[in-house]
Amino acid sequence: MSPFDLKNEKVAVLMGGSSAEREVSLMSGSGVLQALQSLGVQAHPFDPSERDLAELKKEGFTRCFIALHGRFGEDGTVQGALELLGLPYTGSGVMASAIAIDKIMTKHIWRADGLPTPAWKKVDSAAATCAALAELGSPMIVKPAREGSTIGLTKVTSVEQCVEAFNLVMSLGDDVLCEQFIAGDEVTVPVLGSGAQAQALPVIRIVAPDGNYDYQNKYFTDSTQYLVPCGLPAGEEAHIQQLVLEAYKSLGCRGWARADVMIDASTRKPYLLEINTAPGMTSHSLVPMSAKAAGINYPALCLQLLGMASNDYLKP
Repeated sequence: MSPFDLKNEKVAVLMGGSSAEREVSLMSGSGVLQALQSLGVQAHPFDPSERDLAELKKEGFTRCFIALHGRFGEDGTVQGALELLGLPYTGSGVMASAIAIDKIMTKHIWRADGLPTPAWKKVDSAAATCAALAELGSPMIVKPAREGSTIGLTKVTSVEQCVEAFNLVMSLGDDVLCEQFIAGDEVTVPVLGSGAQAQALPVIRIVAPDGNYDYQNKYFTDSTQYLVPCGLPAGEEAHIQQLVLEAYKSLGCRGWARADVMIDASTRKPYLLEINTAPGMTSHSLVPMSAKAAGINYPALCLQLLGMASNDYLKP
């Protein structure tokens, strides 16, 4: 769809929501909204936690840009509602969104398709978390299965930390995932497009203070370094981009996403951590950063994503 056609549509930027990532979503949505409006698109903010989604049809919206993150926005629920409303929306469909939000299900599919991901255990007690530490090795990552932005994530080295980490995830009302820690370079790779047209954007290498890429260092400090060009050997970067493309297609993603990868320092083998089907679009976000390195500025990126909005049940 051409930019001119998009200017004739009424676009809802879905932002806010009720997940633990609400504040990040508001920042993402504000950026997208401003960018689309600067290009002449009739874009308006819409917060599903404050308004019924049925109002989208009543108010004449014809297309939705999903800038929601986490549960009730990135997990297939909103996507399903928009399918029923017959509104095209950005990003992956119901099934891929529901799978990708669940790190455990994602790992099962990647492992079945022969894609590398760190060893893991799903646990249901503090004792099982401690047992996982003995099995997976120290340090170990304990995190929620269905949260993003490193919310609820803990790097543990002791039994006492295991108990605290388990209780933290349980307080979020989520399944507890214990994951083997991979020491080495942390990178992220955005993907744009669908099917055979999907392409991986430049790899970004993340260098956080003391190696701690937590919520604060992601969104609210300028201490974290984002290196693009990433500084990896060309062959290694190309290999990681191809791996991420395979991971994207394995889950049936479309439109856009961003995959996080750890590179083992000793073997240089990349391991897939997770994939985000509605990535951040804040001033600190990585998809716009990578797109800029590929020659796509922020407003153009927003317009391109909006142009790829789709709905499985709408006839071509």
